[in-house]
Amino acid sequence: MDQMKIQGGRPLRGEIQVGGAKNAALPILVSAIVADGPVTFDRIPDLMDIRTLNKILSNLGMKVDFDRKSNRAVLDPRSINTFEAPYDLVKTMRASVFVLGPLVGRFGKAKVSLPGGCAIGARPINYHLTGLEKLGAKIQLEEGYVIAEAKRLMGNRVAFEYPSVGATENVLMAAVLAKGESILENCAKEPEIVDLARALRAMGAEIAGEGTETIRVQGKDTLSGCRHQVIGDRIEAGTFLAAAFATGGEVKVNGINSEFLEPVLVKFEEAGARIERGADHVSLKSASRPKAVDITTLPHPGFPTDMQAQFMALLCLADGASVVTETVFENRFMHVPELSRLGADITVKGKSAFIKGRSGLKGAPVMATDLRASASLIIAGLAAQGETTVSRIYHLDRGYERMEEKLAQLGASVERVPG
Repeated sequence: MDQMKIQGGRPLRGEIQVGGAKNAALPILVSAIVADGPVTFDRIPDLMDIRTLNKILSNLGMKVDFDRKSNRAVLDPRSINTFEAPYDLVKTMRASVFVLGPLVGRFGKAKVSLPGGCAIGARPINYHLTGLEKLGAKIQLEEGYVIAEAKRLMGNRVAFEYPSVGATENVLMAAVLAKGESILENCAKEPEIVDLARALRAMGAEIAGEGTETIRVQGKDTLSGCRHQVIGDRIEAGTFLAAAFATGGEVKVNGINSEFLEPVLVKFEEAGARIERGADHVSLKSASRPKAVDITTLPHPGFPTDMQAQFMALLCLADGASVVTETVFENRFMHVPELSRLGADITVKGKSAFIKGRSGLKGAPVMATDLRASASLIIAGLAAQGETTVSRIYHLDRGYERMEEKLAQLGASVERVPG
């Protein structure tokens, strides 16, 4: 397994381009299932999760052509000939469950293994299942598989108990082919959901209200092929901004709508950074040292849980004491012991981490435990004095495309080496 070797203590400076949003690209790729002709999706990032999902779609019989150089995916769902997503493909990635709604919506049947993925809590899929049941799907759990069937889904009111991103997306993709109107309430509001709705609308779906708590869908008998470009990755952008801030640098991140990052940008400013916002870029100029701030993760438009670990790495260097409270996922402080190996002073009590900022960190060997934890360790290693080696960076490859190359563009001393 590869490792990342970092020689820390160098401020990051310059410009980079972020790729397409992983959390938008995954459901958008799956949405091809509901079309009755070929679809083309641009700005698909070349990530391990994308490659895994492409294997799942190919296993259904879909023709999948993904050009990694151009980041373009062309998919033809007309060749789908099976409705099962087996365990050996699904076990590594939770997003695999996205195929459930589109399959039962388009073909009236689906058999999907219960998913795996990052070890950051139980993350049950009950919100997905109850939503599909409201649309008329009969759900059974047999030997680790979810089996969903319906002659045709019927439009209905679906009130989510919690504004789950995945459940909102899954039920939305099912509802576009249901008979009649569906009203989805207490929906998640993330930009990635808005992008999925735009892709479905390009296929001919009739959707209104995405980005608010209520989404209305007028079901269609069929949907056509389309072409759509995925939005920029706000979490990748936020990660590079945090890295620049932690190292005392100055960067411009292109390819991202600053509005998507506003909850994070506000906290950067509160910590003393100077932020310049643009329709397609964000710039950050560091303060001499970050100020201590408190953050609490919340569904959008609150502070995103996917930026919690990276911001914590920054706060380890802040002037003063900070509190980070995680309300979205349980067990998402596994990066804390590894940050402590670099000299961070962090105490976890329940859902909160109490951080006493240090004037500096020292390099050390550390181990990534999940996707965002790996990014936090790289940020801390970039800011630390001396060498840091981050092992198990296959987690990183699930969500960051060529991260070491982009960091090198900004002046970082980073090297991917065999473990």
